[in-house]
Amino acid sequence: MTIRDTSEEWEIRATQTPFVGNKTSVRTDDVVMPGGVVVTRDYQVHPGSVAVLALDDAGRVLVIRQYRHPVRQKLWEIPAGLLDVPGENPLHAAQRELYEEAHVKAEDWRVLTDVYTTPGGCDEAVRIFLARELSEAEGERFEVEDEEADMELERVPVPDLVRGVLAGELHNNCLVVGVLSLVAAERGDGLDALRPAHAPWPARPFEA
Repeated sequence: MTIRDTSEEWEIRATQTPFVGNKTSVRTDDVVMPGGVVVTRDYQVHPGSVAVLALDDAGRVLVIRQYRHPVRQKLWEIPAGLLDVPGENPLHAAQRELYEEAHVKAEDWRVLTDVYTTPGGCDEAVRIFLARELSEAEGERFEVEDEEADMELERVPVPDLVRGVLAGELHNNCLVVGVLSLVAAERGDGLDALRPAHAPWPARPFEA
């Protein structure tokens, strides 16, 4: 049996945007349910994100420790960031984030997986890339600020990350999904069988 998510949109009787922030907003829709009842649904409107699982030749993943105020924790994460411009090529955004957060570049890029982070309350879509053949980026390091000024950078073996995920010690969505997807891909058809870096992304269409 083959299963896959499909596009569908139920009737919206009314919509409003009670809050608009710097990067995201909150929308309220009156949605018609299958039985005809109209219910209110509030959700965050998000531009979309990219994340990079950067794997070096020693089988280690580049991870960053960063303070996340909503959960009041410092989380170990993989480099990630917003799609700053509507229709932006996600590969270009991922390459930018890897450079800015880790001062690293990669020669081999693949799509590891695509996810909706919290589809019950937010429309954020994230494309997680696998980056290999890593090297130090040229030029000056990107000047960081705010939470990023306190970041720590490490390279951690994949088995250690898997253990941390399953032990409930690592919680960042993109790290958890990325690491487990990496292991599944390695045990399946192999990393070279992953989708190409410019594979279509219906959740956030772009021009290659």
